Amino acid sequence: MILKHNFVDILAREIYPALIEVENNAIKKIEKISENCIGYFLPGFIDSHVHVESSLIIPSEFARMAVVHGTVATVSDPHEIANVLGMEGVLYMIENGKKVPFHFIFGAPSCVPATMFETAGAVLNSDDVEKLLSHPDIYYLAEMMNFPGVLNGDVEVLKKIDLAKKLNKPIDGHAPGLRGEMAQKYIDAGINTDHEAYTYEEGLDKLKRGMKILIREGSAAKNFAALIPLVKDYNNMIMFCSDDKHPDSLLLGHINTLVAKAVQIGYDVFDVLKCACINPVEHYKIPVGLLKEGNSADFIVVENLQDFKVLQTYIQGKKVADNGESLIKSVPSEVINNFTVGLKNKNDFHYLPKENEQVIECIDGQLITNTLIVPAELCTTKNDVLKLVVVNRYSRAPVATCFIKNFGLKKGAIASSVAHDSHNIISVGVNDEEICNAVNLVIKHKGGLSAVNKNEELILPLPVAGLMSNDDAWKVAADYTKIDDFSKNNLGSTLKAPFMSLSFMALLVIPSIKLSDLGLFDGNKFEFI
Repeated sequence: MILKHNFVDILAREIYPALIEVENNAIKKIEKISENCIGYFLPGFIDSHVHVESSLIIPSEFARMAVVHGTVATVSDPHEIANVLGMEGVLYMIENGKKVPFHFIFGAPSCVPATMFETAGAVLNSDDVEKLLSHPDIYYLAEMMNFPGVLNGDVEVLKKIDLAKKLNKPIDGHAPGLRGEMAQKYIDAGINTDHEAYTYEEGLDKLKRGMKILIREGSAAKNFAALIPLVKDYNNMIMFCSDDKHPDSLLLGHINTLVAKAVQIGYDVFDVLKCACINPVEHYKIPVGLLKEGNSADFIVVENLQDFKVLQTYIQGKKVADNGESLIKSVPSEVINNFTVGLKNKNDFHYLPKENEQVIECIDGQLITNTLIVPAELCTTKNDVLKLVVVNRYSRAPVATCFIKNFGLKKGAIASSVAHDSHNIISVGVNDEEICNAVNLVIKHKGGLSAVNKNEELILPLPVAGLMSNDDAWKVAADYTKIDDFSKNNLGSTLKAPFMSLSFMALLVIPSIKLSDLGLFDGNKFEFI
């Protein structure tokens, strides 16, 4: 196969017409030519940190959609399914990803369960992590969310880090807000990256200490605007990631949208492309081609270097996307799950606010929350203070309840079995009956997203671990859009991505307060309220 387009040499910082010859899945020859060419050759885009499970589709379906946007690889942490199914879940992701032409770069989840303050479906101890790190398809130790354990010298935490060091595998970080001497101690432990920085000052502090920063723009957490100025002086140490991306937003774009946005607001195109295409390959030492002779033929052709419209995507010499159409076919997939809870009744959700209730304040577009003190009489739908509950999906247990502000629901309830990181059932609603109905709808389907209002109910079933659908990616995106629109236009939610935001209200490792199935939790002090 011979192709002719303009060649973008990112490291040499030059562009020229070129011929590329592909043979046996690799680039045999790159030759400068004198012809006028349209389109531009680029190495493929790489998402440097993502939980594929959060797209609500299995890896093979994720790949089908991502290649349309020029993504050829993802650095994927299978932490979500590991919390539900342990080793079995991680191996499921690896094997399903192998069924399609795409580079899934999986890591060994480092924190399963994420904390001891919640009930998960599985445990991965240091012996399990050692087995995973020795697996040929595991490239790194995934995000070390237990930063207090690192700072306090937790033996099991440090053992996992040492295992990765011995195998010379990178170690991903997760340390929101950590700066100064504490950040240095975390970095000195051997942790190389962080995708949780959400201010310029925090990102700069970590960069100066030698840590690489992943600029995140997902469906819920959006840190691009705050962190993109760092590219100007630190392009060698920056990567782009989505972290968590729902199917409706993946349908619209992926890393290509961040590249276009950065270039359009004035950042150097070579600097930006280095962050999007080169740095992840070099940092994670992954087998993705970089448009060099002898490399795997992983590259894309874009229309121009302004909006980066992807014309074709090639992986290992095979065209996998052409002018917005995915050429990867769906493949059969088994269903694995861990869902044993029985149906609930309205009385299970009874909880009255205290005189001065500690209320979670949800912040649209962020994973962090604030703590509010709200008088009992103001814990009402009219004041946008709603009940939030978490239901243990793995065994019979009392329901955890609290109150939350800023979801904006005027009626009904929504619920989800995607609730980071243990993936119990989480729900928010205007009263106990609506919450009970939403939760039971999820239980009946052994996982899913639900939205209810009196006689109306919608469900997006997620039969794979209660996290993913094994249906066609575009159908899942359409079904998700429908239930998302219902939660906003019918129930009144004011959030950009209410289900994504809901899923993070149980994520204890992000301050300030969250709710697990065991109770209200202080993410700063790392203790129950």
